[in-house]
Amino acid sequence: MSAPTLSQIQAAHKKLAPHVLETPVWHWNNRQINAIVSDETDVFLKLELWQHTGSFKARGALLNILNLDADALARGVTAVSAGNHAIAVAYAASLVESSAKVVMFKSANPIRVETCRSFGAEITIVENVADAFAEVERIEKEEGRFFIHPFEGETTVTGTATLGYEWMKQLPDLDAIIVPIGGGGLCAGISAAVKQIRPQCQVFGVEPEGADSMHRSFAAGSPQAIDAVRTIADSLGAPYASPYSMDICRQNVDELVIIHDDEMKRSMALLFHSMKLAVEPAGAAATAALCGPLRDRLHGKQVGVIVCGANIDSVSFAEYIHGL
Repeated sequence: MSAPTLSQIQAAHKKLAPHVLETPVWHWNNRQINAIVSDETDVFLKLELWQHTGSFKARGALLNILNLDADALARGVTAVSAGNHAIAVAYAASLVESSAKVVMFKSANPIRVETCRSFGAEITIVENVADAFAEVERIEKEEGRFFIHPFEGETTVTGTATLGYEWMKQLPDLDAIIVPIGGGGLCAGISAAVKQIRPQCQVFGVEPEGADSMHRSFAAGSPQAIDAVRTIADSLGAPYASPYSMDICRQNVDELVIIHDDEMKRSMALLFHSMKLAVEPAGAAATAALCGPLRDRLHGKQVGVIVCGANIDSVSFAEYIHGL
């Protein structure tokens, strides 16, 4: 399968520019991070948590909606999500005066449900992931709503590729970047842009131990599913990998690494105490990989680390970092 070309990514970036933020990068150079990775490693945070809706998901959702014709917009859109994608779809629909009906899991963080509702979305709560995909399929079929997939498809991946394009414009000399993987749409898009602009930049994909569908898919050579999601990073808890995003990741990702929930908790605390950033577990995943399995490998390099989301309530955040 073909990744989005650089010209397609540039066109998408231009199309999205009026509606998304160019999020900043920050040279993370203080005693807390240097004590872990040493001051010989230059760490640059891509602060996508400051994007509209609190995560990178706004890019893919918006590009999908901006590509719809008037009839499709009149019928509205639908989506399935643990939270961040649902929020992004609701936000995107509100911008173009369309309607969104989203399906969320019973376990979804309450603040994500309320944020989604604040953008005017109609929300259906179901018991689990399997029920959610069945319900969204029903909505798509019976109501004619356009389904915006949370991580699969060329348009969604092209939307996330604009983040990689933007990142390379800001930091053209990076030796490596670290990107979390849930379903793979973020990593597929970023890596497609990065490898076309700076082929020598290494791309590392990061999965939590309890949601390793991309590791399994790489090993099998085809998209694989997991029987259950077992991680605090619900934003990375995709139940399966899909063909397009998986194939683009296989083309452009140099290596996958595994992190553990405790490493994400420690990195949440580190980002809070060192950078004053309160992030969700998935938002700390790339930092956890830098401070853990990739620390020695990337010693002395210029490393880009994405902070991809921060949609978490204060009580849950405090519980995760308590005592760390």
